Formats: sequence, C-alpha cells, structure tokens
Amino acid sequence: MRILWLFGGLLSVGLALIGVVLPLLPTVPFLLLAAFCFARSSERLHNWLLSHKTFGPMIEDWHRSGAIRPNAKKAATVSIAAVFGVSLIVGVKTSVLLIQTVVLSAVLFFIWTRPNS
Repeated sequence: MRILWLFGGLLSVGLALIGVVLPLLPTVPFLLLAAFCFARSSERLHNWLLSHKTFGPMIEDWHRSGAIRPNAKKAATVSIAAVFGVSLIVGVKTSVLLIQTVVLSAVLFFIWTRPNS
C-alpha cells in the first residue's frame, strides 16, 4: 500500500508543478493531496513538502485553519478570469460558457469565503 500512496504523492506533486504554469490546473489542492499521500508513505517526503519554502506555508495554513493567502486568492481569480476570457475569444459554445460560469463562480465563491492566512 505504501508504494501506491508514494506514487499518488509523486503524481500529485507533478500535477501541482504543472498547475503552477497552467491556469486550468490548480496547484494547492494537488499539494494537499500530495501531503496526504506522503504522510502515509514517506516521512522524508512528507517533511520535505511541509518544510518547502514556497509550498509548505500554504499547506500549513490550510491544515491549521482552512485559510488561503490573499495573494493566492488573487492569483486564482486572475487565472480563472484568463481561462474564461480564452473561452470567450476562442468562441466556445454558449452552453459550455454557461457551465463554466456556474462552476468557476462556485470555485471563486469557495476561495473568497475561506479565511485569509
């Protein structure tokens, strides 16, 4: 089982790193998942992730109080707006735009109702 948890953690870190540059892929949820998987598979990788100077504080904020940093909220908002803007420019169907509007609005609502860290 430890090997599966380790694989899940490594995959999650990889997806999180891709999410740093792709606005469609969220970074922090994958880091939270990686921390969860590493806690069950590798104490060394778990400690590395939690002590990482960039990612560690975000994970700790979430574990401690479910908080998201204001800069992360702003970055998520800009990314979401960019994704929606690209959809408009590309000429995505109205039905898809409506679905995106509902889903992305719900995501933004969730993000902005979390406490600031």
